[in-house]
Amino acid sequence: MRRLLLLFVSFVTLAGLFVAPAPASAAPACASGWGSIPKVSRARMLTPLTGIRAGRHDCFDRLVLDIAGPVTGYHVGYVERVVMDGSGAPVTLRGGAFLSIAVYAPAYDDAFNPTYTPANRAELADVRDYRTFRQVAWAGSFEGQTNVGLGTRARLPFQVSTLAGPGSGSRIVIDVAHSW
Repeated sequence: MRRLLLLFVSFVTLAGLFVAPAPASAAPACASGWGSIPKVSRARMLTPLTGIRAGRHDCFDRLVLDIAGPVTGYHVGYVERVVMDGSGAPVTLRGGAFLSIAVYAPAYDDAFNPTYTPANRAELADVRDYRTFRQVAWAGSFEGQTNVGLGTRARLPFQVSTLAGPGSGSRIVIDVAHSW
């Protein structure tokens, strides 16, 4: 009996040497560690906003605000509701949670000519079929500050970063994770 058990263990061990290991999962590691508390930069460079766009990534959805010059300050945080700058009127947004995005960049130049004019203030970027984003809406540009509302699926972790370029411009980037 003992020989039979030893033969069986030897066979299983030898067979294990020839079995290929299972391939690693192609899914990316999405640990963010970002959190959901407000993100703030107090920089005050009043260079104008020129565009807003969105993109999808494996682990997060991304909103990009294009600035005509050096990077500006911002305040991004979850709120009960997003309100219009100046009037305080509520901004209707789809989603289970709402990010209020304030950038210290007007949507007009020094002569008060518009530098960013959305075609549809209720849909600044097409976010249909995004995993996290539900809607990006205009909340006004007043006294050197532009406000945008971002409806998300839920209150998920996010990060805010700034990037130089292209050219003499810069970008404020808001990434919202697909999950905790």
